[in-house]
Amino acid sequence: MALGKLLADTHALYLKTHGYHWNVRGPQFPALHHLFEEQYKSLWASLDEIAERIRALGALAPQGYASMANLTGVKDGDPHWSAQEMLRDLLSDHEQVCGTVKAAIQAAEAAGDAATVDLLNDRLAAHEKHAWMLRATLAPN
Repeated sequence: MALGKLLADTHALYLKTHGYHWNVRGPQFPALHHLFEEQYKSLWASLDEIAERIRALGALAPQGYASMANLTGVKDGDPHWSAQEMLRDLLSDHEQVCGTVKAAIQAAEAAGDAATVDLLNDRLAAHEKHAWMLRATLAPN
């Protein structure tokens, strides 16, 4: 189920973003600490929405680390990376999750599931905004 993969991707990205929030360092620390906090809070809030939609459709939401790990394409981050490496890593992940969301939108549209399409369009907009913020932060002055 496409929503299960999205839930797993979102969960993995939440964990990575929260970890980077804790471990980022360098001259951009205050700004990045805040940016990562905004993003992990957004991801956390979306987890419940996605899981509840899965349940509303009559399926069980994946749970547990092993189940999530089997579904996600988001890899663990490295707390030793530089701030720039963390930014690039998160940007790549948000772009990857945008692809997951777009595939889920196609499946929901094919099924005539307007409520899921609405949820997914909101998620796509959020991931595109997060990617934009990361891209803009990486851009040279």
